[in-house]
Amino acid sequence: MTELTCLGVVMTDRGSKYAVSGAQVTTRAEIDAVLNDLKSDKSYAKATHNTWAAVLPTGALKADDGESGAGMVILRMIERAGLKNHVIIVTRWYGGKKLGGDRFRRVQDATRSYLDHIGVQS
Repeated sequence: MTELTCLGVVMTDRGSKYAVSGAQVTTRAEIDAVLNDLKSDKSYAKATHNTWAAVLPTGALKADDGESGAGMVILRMIERAGLKNHVIIVTRWYGGKKLGGDRFRRVQDATRSYLDHIGVQS
């Protein structure tokens, strides 16, 4: 199985917490295995959203998990960075206050943290 890298909570905004994780993958089945591994941790399983994106040999995939548009934010950053065969997952625990457009900036910040961690220019 692909090794999951979890950076944990990388930021908070008005009570919402954001974490970022990722792994090398080449198939949708591997993405599902990574998501299952992440959600084996109860705190991630109970998160409000686990949004993700990846560019695989068969094409780009993304999922918003109820955070409309967040998967596309991650996907665009992955594509701009030229990262292939890698899934990035941004997890949000809702803090009780709506963030409006700032939620996309937090998804970008979390994704950038992960790209920096693995040494890819964002």
